[in-house]
Order: sequence, then structure tokens, then C-alpha cells
Amino acid sequence: MTEVNLMTEASAAPAVTKPHLPDAQTVTQVRHWTDRLFSFRVTRPQSLRFRSGEFVMIGLLNEHGKPLLRAYSIASPAWDEELEFYSIKVPDGPLTSKLQHIQVGDEIILRPKPVGTLVHDALLPGKRIYFLSTGTGFAPFASLLREPETYEKYEEVIMMHTCREVAELDYGRQLVESLQDDPLIGEMMAGKLKYYPTTTREPFHHMGRVTDNLSSGKVFADLGLPKMNPEEDRAMVCGSLAFNVDVKAILEGFGLVEGANSDPRQFVVEKAFVGDGI
Repeated sequence: MTEVNLMTEASAAPAVTKPHLPDAQTVTQVRHWTDRLFSFRVTRPQSLRFRSGEFVMIGLLNEHGKPLLRAYSIASPAWDEELEFYSIKVPDGPLTSKLQHIQVGDEIILRPKPVGTLVHDALLPGKRIYFLSTGTGFAPFASLLREPETYEKYEEVIMMHTCREVAELDYGRQLVESLQDDPLIGEMMAGKLKYYPTTTREPFHHMGRVTDNLSSGKVFADLGLPKMNPEEDRAMVCGSLAFNVDVKAILEGFGLVEGANSDPRQFVVEKAFVGDGI
């Protein structure tokens, strides 16, 4: 993406004082993956403690100077010194139409009160865990894939991620590829992680929706796994509302029961996913 230096002609102009943001954190990195997807990192409040997979409220001030906030899953693991987020760009979205233009050094609002259901505490012990996502629903799993507890608790970790086009898988693909060389995770995840990315529009070596590949049993056949069952398998789900509803029905068809922080069971669904229209 082309960067424009706006300082050349305006170097002599008086500095514009930016409005003070409440709960401000500073942007340390921005990367645009496609014309619809970007990720960014910000400073982490010293007091912030969270469990990998949780989300926080972040945002900017609107045109009236009021905080405009949305729920965003933290894509970095609980041990990271910074916080990472992965977002869609919506041209007319109240927040992302502005958020997509942030640059290193800018500030965002970050409410330091993490919550969420995509945490290990909300699941009963099992043999395998399935991470099921579409689009930027990959974000909480970017955190959990880098969390040592994931590989301590499960013998196999299956990451299913579906996007429309191949380029939209790049964020997840590069993260997964980096894990084998990660000094903290590398040895722990060796032989345990099975990555299953698919597309729905552009040709790819694996295609089809998460729902179709689960229902047909194709993913089990491709990865040499048994059919999902409530005794051994656990699952976490993050995607659009329609995706969550469809996957929930499929998991219940396999005999899995939805759980929560207060009532651990076989699968959990993130209900605060940031999708279209934000």
C-alpha cells in the first residue's frame, strides 16, 4: 500500500492538537493484507490480564467526540507484550472506515476489560480440539494457536479456516507457518497441529465451507481423523452469526453440547464476533 508523506508542504503549518483519547494505547504496527483485511498491534496496558481467546472493546472517537467502540478478539497470546488485532475493512462502517487508516504512532481507545467464551476453561478435557472460523473470525485462534496451554491440553489441534479467496488466508497461513520456529511453541506443537484452510470462490487445494466439510466428513477423511464425537472432541467457533448458527447445529448433530465459562462442555461459540457492517 502506498504511503504518502503529508509533511512536505505542511511543514511550516502549526501542529494540530489531537483530541485526548480515553484509555488510549499507541499503534506500533499496521499491515494491510488485502483491500479488505488488515492487522495492527498496539501497546498493552500494564494492568491488563487476559486469557488467550478473549476480546476487548476498542475504537476511536466519532465526529461528535464520543467513543465509538466495537468488540475485537485479541489475536496475540496472553504472554505477548503487545496486543494484536485482525480486522475487516468496511467502506461505510462506522468504525472500520476510520480504523483502517490508522498508522504507527496513532492512538486508539482500548477498554481493559477482557471477556469471552473462547477460552480453555469453558471446555471439558478432551483428546482433540477443533478451531472453526471464517474470515477475521481467525483472530481468537491466532491467540490460542500461540498459547502453550492449547498443546498441553490436547493431543491434536485442528485449525479450519475458510475465506472467499486465497489471499484472504495469508494472515492465518503465515502465522501457522511461523509456529514451527517459535521458541516457545515450536517443540510443543510438533505433530499436533493440523491446518485445514479452504476457499469458497477461488480455486485452491482444499475448497468448501467449514460446514460442508464437517457435514460431509471430507475434513475427517483428508486429515485421517475419526468422525467427531463428544467423548474425545472439543470445538470453538468464531464467524458470522449465520456461520455460528449453522456450525452449532452440526456440532450438536455429532452429540456435542455447548458450554460456557460457568458450565464447561464440549464446544463454545463466540457471540461478539466483529463482522460486516462495523
